[in-house]
Amino acid sequence: MEWVVLIASGMLEAVWATALSQTKGFRRVGPTIVFVVALVLSMAGLAYAMTAISTGTAYAIWVGIGAVLTALWAIIRGAEKATLGRMLLLLGLVACVVGLKLVS
Repeated sequence: MEWVVLIASGMLEAVWATALSQTKGFRRVGPTIVFVVALVLSMAGLAYAMTAISTGTAYAIWVGIGAVLTALWAIIRGAEKATLGRMLLLLGLVACVVGLKLVS
């Protein structure tokens, strides 16, 4: 169960990171509310996952999932380009996240 919560928390990290960029310095109410709710849920899930998964592994996986999804969302929205180098590096991050799960 902790792994499922950790993955969901990593996904919420991408939500709050994206919402943070949309707050425009916390001047927009809607994105600010999304940011705060996603941040709290993401942190709570990470804390729960750390009850059964080591801190280093849980944190690395949480950050990796959040970073990859945030970057992919920016590519989908057209804010960033999907260059070969960027895609290969994102795949490398995914491989590292999967690897950490396999060796845990």
